[in-house]
Amino acid sequence: MYKETNTRSIAKGFSWRFFATSVTVLIVYLFFGRLDLAIAAGIIETISKVILYYAHEKIWQRVRWGKKQIEPFNLWFTGLPMSGKTTIADLVFEKLKKYQIPMERIDSKDIRDIVPNIGFTREDRNRHMHRIGYLIKTLQNNSISTVASFVSPYRESRKAIREMVKNNVVVYVKADIETCKERDYKGVYAKALAGELQNFSGVNDVYEEPTHAEIIIDTDTMSAQEAAEVIARYLKKHYIKI
Repeated sequence: MYKETNTRSIAKGFSWRFFATSVTVLIVYLFFGRLDLAIAAGIIETISKVILYYAHEKIWQRVRWGKKQIEPFNLWFTGLPMSGKTTIADLVFEKLKKYQIPMERIDSKDIRDIVPNIGFTREDRNRHMHRIGYLIKTLQNNSISTVASFVSPYRESRKAIREMVKNNVVVYVKADIETCKERDYKGVYAKALAGELQNFSGVNDVYEEPTHAEIIIDTDTMSAQEAAEVIARYLKKHYIKI
């Protein structure tokens, strides 16, 4: 969450006092009919009340009673390549920004751009998922939630993520493989079918569907915007609650 800065507290104090003092000046003038007396009363009140308001804000910032911390969560998108994971995850991330939750967006492409020689064998992928799990766990230790999108085709690697992080929410972005091929603007399915890409989930490697997904999104029947709304409502109900 965000800390109130001294400058913001002062600005809030002045904006409130400008309004309140204007009312005070008006009341004094209406009762006594003297503008000089009304202005003097307004000036004295403004200075004293701004100081008192600032002190009052600082005292309440130190009081923990009534504050509720949002526990960090991990929103884990899994599904076949081109199923719509990244698109929906990006939309959800944007929706969650309005709650001002400390949050990071993690996508498989970004990670592989940083660490390009990871590999795509089952062993390589599982090892990679453990690295991602450690990264998410580290972020959560600093009260940062995550929205992550990875094909993560194997159940054992998704289980490892669930065991490593807190409040893990698996979103299975489900799509027929023929639909994924139609969406393939990168041409990766064609390369996999031609044998140019090995260990490609859904073609020459397995994709093991989740058996314990908290949310299932069928992109054959639901738009990305609708899916994002469903996921945001789930988080609002179970984790955000503000």
